[in-house]
Amino acid sequence: QVQLVESGGGLVQPGGSLRLSCVASGFSMDYYAIGWFRQAPGKEQEGVSCIGSGDGITYYADSVKGRFTISRDNAKNTVYLQMNSLKPEDTAVYHCTTDTHSYCSGEYDNWGQGTQVTVSS
Repeated sequence: QVQLVESGGGLVQPGGSLRLSCVASGFSMDYYAIGWFRQAPGKEQEGVSCIGSGDGITYYADSVKGRFTISRDNAKNTVYLQMNSLKPEDTAVYHCTTDTHSYCSGEYDNWGQGTQVTVSS
């Protein structure tokens, strides 16, 4: 059974950091690009970042560029999202998802349940 499980969310003060993890089971991440999305209350879902398989090419939303870093460890079947200099507007539920291609095509299928990130003083 294909499954993605996110973890690492929590409550953090503005300017703080968190590292999210997305662990896959039931398949190998090696062949797929992986994306991170977020959903804040009352807002549309936003694509945050994506990392390709093989080439490791990364993409970031303008809103997080320079603050967030996506990486992957295929041996652990895990993708990470390092989030620094967090802002209250980063508050959202963060989901990881598998792209249907090995590169970031924007076509996603499997989704995790998400992890809550709250940035507040």
